[in-house]
Amino acid sequence: MASLETPQHRKGRHPGARADRNGVQQVTTAAARRGRRAHARPSLRRSGTLMVAGSLASRATGFLRLAVITAAVGTAATGDAFGVANTVPNIIYALVIGGALQSVFVPELVRAAKEHPDGGRVYTDRLLTLCAVGLVLVTVLAVAAAPLLVSAYAPDFSGGQRDLTVTLARYCLPQILCYGVFTLLGQVLGARDRFGAMMWTPVLNNLVVIAVFGLYLGTARGGIDDRDAMVLGLGSTAGIAVQALGLLPSLRAAGFRWHPRFDWRGAGLAQPVRAAVWTLLLVLVNQAAYWVVTRLSTSAGQHALAAGHHAGVGYAAYSNAYSLWVVPQGIVTVSLVTALLPRMSRAAADGDHAAIGADLTRGLNTSGTAVVPAVLAFVTLAPQITGVVFQHGATTDADAAAIGWMLTAFALGLPAFAGQYLLARGFYALGDTRTPFFLNVLIAGVNATLAAASYLLLPARWAVTGMAAGYAVACTAGLLATSALLRRRLAWRPRVLGHHLRLLAAFLPGAALSLLAAHYCAGRFGTAPAGDLAGLLLGGAALLLPAVVLARPLGLRFGRG
Repeated sequence: MASLETPQHRKGRHPGARADRNGVQQVTTAAARRGRRAHARPSLRRSGTLMVAGSLASRATGFLRLAVITAAVGTAATGDAFGVANTVPNIIYALVIGGALQSVFVPELVRAAKEHPDGGRVYTDRLLTLCAVGLVLVTVLAVAAAPLLVSAYAPDFSGGQRDLTVTLARYCLPQILCYGVFTLLGQVLGARDRFGAMMWTPVLNNLVVIAVFGLYLGTARGGIDDRDAMVLGLGSTAGIAVQALGLLPSLRAAGFRWHPRFDWRGAGLAQPVRAAVWTLLLVLVNQAAYWVVTRLSTSAGQHALAAGHHAGVGYAAYSNAYSLWVVPQGIVTVSLVTALLPRMSRAAADGDHAAIGADLTRGLNTSGTAVVPAVLAFVTLAPQITGVVFQHGATTDADAAAIGWMLTAFALGLPAFAGQYLLARGFYALGDTRTPFFLNVLIAGVNATLAAASYLLLPARWAVTGMAAGYAVACTAGLLATSALLRRRLAWRPRVLGHHLRLLAAFLPGAALSLLAAHYCAGRFGTAPAGDLAGLLLGGAALLLPAVVLARPLGLRFGRG
């Protein structure tokens, strides 16, 4: 009698197949998968609420952290020195290992939990050990190479400014290890559907840094000497260390205990290593573009100072504007991705592309609900936002205004930035790290090209603002390419345009009123922090209230995608 099994059944690879307790495979129907997803949604909403609350707390304390740092070091020569020194660890971490951890780790742990008899425990121990050893080696090499790193990212620094940057970098570079440990432990929690701690522990980092830089502000004698550099550099590193250690209670509550294992040979680690290669290449390309922007922005800042324009318009201003710009994406989109990536990875393991598409659509709509009004707020209230956050201590009104222009230039690229970030995780859930690499080649190429054009064609005081606008254009190009490829890969029709158009219709009237309110407050109270705060509060209310009135007629329910 001929068998009715297909080759896929015989090999045990039928998409959606499951084995019951007797080892008999059962094919999971689409209806059953939909039932499981419906059952999972309340948990996702609870997780999302917890993560958004944590992100809000993190961003609120992050604003204060950014304000205290900027008040302490300013946005001119000293601010650029600290900005480069404190950013290089992020660059090296992302360049060497960070991107691979974030994009490869969770899908691999989810697959190991499904396929290994012990739920992936030993596999997780081995993968953690391998990554930890790599992090230690990279950190030691980076500290030794601090002068070379500073020369690579700030070639125009000389004399005391270069010496200060190198000193600060030596104290900040151990952050590479701290960032890596935080990401590793956070991904282990994410694979177990525990997301809250990773969103809340950055608050501890912010509080440590606020305390350290607040102490420096209270005791500063003018300028930063070697002792001050040690306090500021080690204080910044201590904040990241506390952030990583803050995950340990949640790991213990999840029943996870890490046992270092060095028996890597034949342990199945080749697949994540191969997948990580493309991600490392992606980060390399991305950081090459960032290197171009860093070098050109520091050089443009030096040229502007030499030309007598004393407002900070270099790398520190760019970095501060970028930090404000990514806040909405960090609060909503990152929280969504953190919760959705394990779900999409499980759906990919089931061969359920429809579930991945449904999660991506929901994520884009939910993200858009926060991102669209944020774009309009940045366009209409940028001077007030940067004045309230930055116009303190060593930062002047002109410095804050320069950051405001850069924030406005970034603004229109925010939907594309958040959307591309979310859609790229669709490829990672499928185990495809190759396609995101080529997509990022496109983004990085456009970004670097437009940064160079801004540097060459615009006056020095406006060059970095042009670089911010160029990055917005690059993100838009990346979103268009990513969505086109993912639609073809998943046979997916994203239903997001209508939601975003309704959001624009709801918020545009308020944006016009917000602009008028901001100008009124600037004329009445001036540009001092009190006037900026009044303009921000009145302008924010003017932006939101019409949208609340228009939401029901337009069929919008805020907070749900």
